[in-house]
Amino acid sequence: MRRSYTLSLGNQEIRLGAKTLIMGILNITPDSFSDGGKYVNEGDALIHALEMIDDGADIIDIGGESTRPGAKAISTAHELDRIIPIIEAIRKKSAIPISIDTYKSEVAKVAFSAGANIINDISGCRFDPKMPELAADLGCPTIIMHIKGTPKDMQTNPTYEDLIMEIQDYLRASIEMLTTAGLRKEQIIIDPGIGFGKTTEDNLCIMNHLDEFEKLDQPILMGVSRKSVIGNVLNRPANERLLGTAAATAVNIMKGAHIIRIHDVHEMKDVAKMTDAIVNARHTG
Repeated sequence: MRRSYTLSLGNQEIRLGAKTLIMGILNITPDSFSDGGKYVNEGDALIHALEMIDDGADIIDIGGESTRPGAKAISTAHELDRIIPIIEAIRKKSAIPISIDTYKSEVAKVAFSAGANIINDISGCRFDPKMPELAADLGCPTIIMHIKGTPKDMQTNPTYEDLIMEIQDYLRASIEMLTTAGLRKEQIIIDPGIGFGKTTEDNLCIMNHLDEFEKLDQPILMGVSRKSVIGNVLNRPANERLLGTAAATAVNIMKGAHIIRIHDVHEMKDVAKMTDAIVNARHTG
């Protein structure tokens, strides 16, 4: 059974453990690997966000800069131009928690002023030295992910001597950075970073041994939706990876994931609900 945790979002609380939370992906980018260009228009982005909320999303994760393999960085101003209007538009319609997928402290700061309330940093708060202090000042839930390298070069022959231990050590060091800056440990979520500086075999190994990350005693987020590990195993393009995503999602939940970051909210809501029922079933014999 998964451990239980409570995250604080000001006057809101998010309880983790008994029920898997669904984080719906909203990429405001022209070049994301799966849905690049679909939601760069504010109206289309808002419609999609509201659809995901209606379908059962618990969190909306908004990103304005692609972090696909080989992606190039964009300016802070450009990133803000993409995300702020949609954060404000969603806030006029819903109080749903919004996470901002960024590694730039200035982007996170402005996004919070617009209504975001969770930081989702693919670098584990390493790329911008001001991020730990900002997270501490905001006191907000902060997702720290493991990455080897940067999005531009992370898939250039990534190698590990001890995959699970090295990821754990990276995340442990990021936790220490944040708590030293003043963020409560209870506000930190860990993400092993499927696809971020890993081979296909690495990604499969992480999912098979996800329960080993419980020793860090933090909630676990997993983002495997439509990713290349699924494409490589099944030989399917990104738009044909729904069933592979469902299989990986079920395994991740059974191995201890508290939050799943996904594109297909409607379908994965059922996968999560069914898997939760199995995970929470009690032996009465």
